[in-house]
Formats: sequence, structure tokens, C-alpha cells
Amino acid sequence: MHANIDLDYLSKVLSDQLEETLTIKNVSSVGGGSISSTYKISTTNRAFFLKVNSSRNAEEMFRAEVKGLEILRKFSAFSIPEIITVLADRYNTFLIMELIESAVKTKSYWQDLAVKLANLHKQSNSNFGLRYDNFIGSLPQINSFESDWQAFFIDQRIAPMVKMAFDDGLMEKQEKISLESALIQITDFMPKELPALIHGDLWSGNLMTDSIGEPCLIDPAVYFGHREMDMAFSHLFGGFSQEFYSVYQEVYPMEPGFSQRLDLYNLYPLLVHLNLFGRSYIGQINSIVGRFT
Repeated sequence: MHANIDLDYLSKVLSDQLEETLTIKNVSSVGGGSISSTYKISTTNRAFFLKVNSSRNAEEMFRAEVKGLEILRKFSAFSIPEIITVLADRYNTFLIMELIESAVKTKSYWQDLAVKLANLHKQSNSNFGLRYDNFIGSLPQINSFESDWQAFFIDQRIAPMVKMAFDDGLMEKQEKISLESALIQITDFMPKELPALIHGDLWSGNLMTDSIGEPCLIDPAVYFGHREMDMAFSHLFGGFSQEFYSVYQEVYPMEPGFSQRLDLYNLYPLLVHLNLFGRSYIGQINSIVGRFT
């Protein structure tokens, strides 16, 4: 258990928030948290999911996550975990939410995921971006509105990550020059579409199965973007069935040639991973840049 978690304090907060007397019986670590420490809290009445982070911007990060989940709940049919509260003590910031106890996937799981994601992507806006900035992982994500996707992708997705990587010594000067000089050419491959409401961090680790076996989304980095961003990200680390892609294509067909474009969109999550986890990702980035120039 995390050394600085005050269980009496958390018990009181939960009791006050839910207006019932709860005593924490056990706190056990659960896997999957690379940015924050994650735990299952077992109380006298029910269990909760707890995220703990001690970084300087942890409260801002958690509150942005809460807003993202609220947007997904409002504009999609996905199962979304209920938020209990965000709070902080002198050591940590905590995000407490409903614990999703996963059941076996329903037979229609991948079909349901495809249909619900397509319907989320049909939610549109006059511009690309969002009314507030948020985070992808623990990194700031800028969402200032722009009418042009190519400009948004370059200015607010790629450029900030390249600057961060170069400033931190994770990208060499020639690698930076090559990527920046290729960007206009790269974005010309992306078809023009209306802004789509996207999850923004759609990899298999942020897709769960809920207590009745249906798809549940967590850890969003939402904004109005190009829907191919979500679809590309889902390919990056695998874990999605072919049925999901086939059904999505039936429900909301993408422009021809997506399989040749998907690596272009994945420059963004790869740059995020470069900044979070180091130069083991630079080879993939350089390979994509070289292939499309």
C-alpha cells in the first residue's frame, strides 16, 4: 500500500460524500497505472477505485479526467465509471471513482464498441479543439480551437511534443528538422472531415469490460479532432478485434486508404510516449517520417 495514504481521512471523505458511514477494510494495489498509483478500496458497504498522484499538477490532471468522463457520459452510450470525488492532502491528490468489476465480454462486445464509438465520432463541432486544455497521460494537451485539421494537428499535437522532446534531449536536432519539414506533406494525406468528438487515448488499456460484459471507456483525452486519430491509436498496441474494425467500417465508413495513413496519426501518441518513457520510441517515429517523405 502507498505509504502516505491516510485511511481514516479517506473513510471520512467517502462517508461525507456518499452520506453513509463507511469504514475502509482493505486497500490493495491494482495493475495498469503507469502515470498514477492505482488501488481497490474495500469498505464495509462497497468497493471503490482509487488513483493516487503526488505530482505538482495532479489535481488539475484529475479534474480534467473527470470532465472528459462527463463528456463521454453525456455524448455517448458507453458505460462510464461514476466519479465520487477528487481531493488532496499534504502528500497526494486522490481521484475516487466507481470500481468496475469486469465480467466476461458479451457476444456482441466488439460490435457494441464499434457502434458506440461511431456514434461518439458523429458528435461534431464547428472547430477542432475543446473549450479547455487537458492531458494525455501526464502531459499537457492544448486544445485551442482551429478550423483546419492540418493546422491543429501540426500546431497543437505534434509541435508541442517535438519541442518538449528536443528541449529534454530526447530528440536530436536532425531528427527534429526532418520531422518538422515533413509535417505539411504528411498532413496532406489526411482526408478532410468535420471535427469529431474522440476519446483521444484509445488504446486497449483504456478499454474495459463492465460488470455486465459491455465496453467501458476510461482515462480519456477528449477533444474534437479527426476520428482517424482514435482508430489509428487503437492499432498502435493492438488488443482490438477485427470484428470491431469491420463493424465500424459498416456503420461509419472511413475514406479509402486508412491502413496507409494510420501511422501518420500515431506520430502523436509515439511522441507522447517518447516524452514519457524515453528514446526507445524514436526509431518508430523516424521510420514513419522517412517512409512518408
